[in-house]
Amino acid sequence: MTRARLTAAAVAGFLCAFVVFAPSSAAAESASKSVVTDLPFSESVKVGNMLYLSGQIGTMPGTDTLVKGGIEGETRQAMNNIKAILKASGYSMSNLVKCTAMLSDMSNWERFNAVYRSFFDGRFPARSTFGVTGLAMGAQVEIECVATAAP
Repeated sequence: MTRARLTAAAVAGFLCAFVVFAPSSAAAESASKSVVTDLPFSESVKVGNMLYLSGQIGTMPGTDTLVKGGIEGETRQAMNNIKAILKASGYSMSNLVKCTAMLSDMSNWERFNAVYRSFFDGRFPARSTFGVTGLAMGAQVEIECVATAAP
């Protein structure tokens, strides 16, 4: 690839990232503030009819304390955190179109799926799941999602 094409691609990538992650206040709204407030991210950002949720781990809202109960307890709390963020923004679980799950131990796949499945009525969003070597605060699972409302 030529230097001009590489530069153009880099500028286009930067502009896309800027529009999605740092939109003007008129174009984006932050959802409720259930996460610890001194962390350097928004729990969600709304752009048009899209709602981008930051990854959620199994902490009690407003704290940095993971719930007890292992992978099941953390998954349940992470999903409840997602549900609360969606609700505060006028969305619901049925508005989810894509989720990405990160597991600190892929041997927990079935136990994670059993809890995750219980949050949906049979229509599941697209999903990717990755095994990772570590998550914030020693969590066993982190889930990030994208939701959309009808235009």
